[in-house]
Amino acid sequence: MVTPNFWLTCPRPNPQAHLRLFCFPYAGAGASVFRSWSDELSLDVEVYAVQLPGRETRLRESPFTRISPLIETLAQVLLPYLDLPFAFFGHSMGALVSFELARQLRRQKSPSPLHLFVSSRRAPQLPNPYLSIHHLPDTALIEELHRYNGTPQAVLQDPELRSLFLPLLRADLAVIETYIYMSEAPLDCSISAFGGLQDREASRKELAAWRDQTSKTFTLRMFPGDHFFLKRERYALLRVISQDLRRIATGHIEFG
Repeated sequence: MVTPNFWLTCPRPNPQAHLRLFCFPYAGAGASVFRSWSDELSLDVEVYAVQLPGRETRLRESPFTRISPLIETLAQVLLPYLDLPFAFFGHSMGALVSFELARQLRRQKSPSPLHLFVSSRRAPQLPNPYLSIHHLPDTALIEELHRYNGTPQAVLQDPELRSLFLPLLRADLAVIETYIYMSEAPLDCSISAFGGLQDREASRKELAAWRDQTSKTFTLRMFPGDHFFLKRERYALLRVISQDLRRIATGHIEFG
């Protein structure tokens, strides 16, 4: 068992855990998004939430604006924590980051995830159908944020909070919007994709295209809600994640 560092938070350390679940947040968010997940998953699963620079406990640090240096850094930071079987969960930007991290681990011949959970993000090989917004003036960017329904109104309406949040969000959006997909062999791990039925940013068809990124099994599940369905549907989502973790662990881990 290694000691958590500033890149990771572990709400409930568990030396007896048989599997680790690393969770990657959406644009503008931090590790606190996953604070309660440890309480709602199996005792055999140890949850680590990834805390990227520029937010929450790392507010004074500069956020990444490109995915490649972020992935290369994460691949080294997480390496000491990959001594147990593990899986990745990522929502929106986090889905893209976790996917590219899985590919980077494979390239450097490091341990790879048993399973990849991707949520509210179209498959990476699909072109971006939307105009870039990370460079927009504040007023126009705020208007775009209203479409996603993920940023609290208190943040957007408070000048001080807005001055802290918008630069971070711009950086995260730059990570997403400058991303260029490079073709590689499908991952050798199963993939579960999740989406919101009312999400205009990741349709069922766009989520189903994740099937091409795995040589193993693929499942797609849709939930009521929009791009941020994971907030209201957290309990239903975590039940499904628990089921999938048990299923993919068969032959590797016996859960208690």
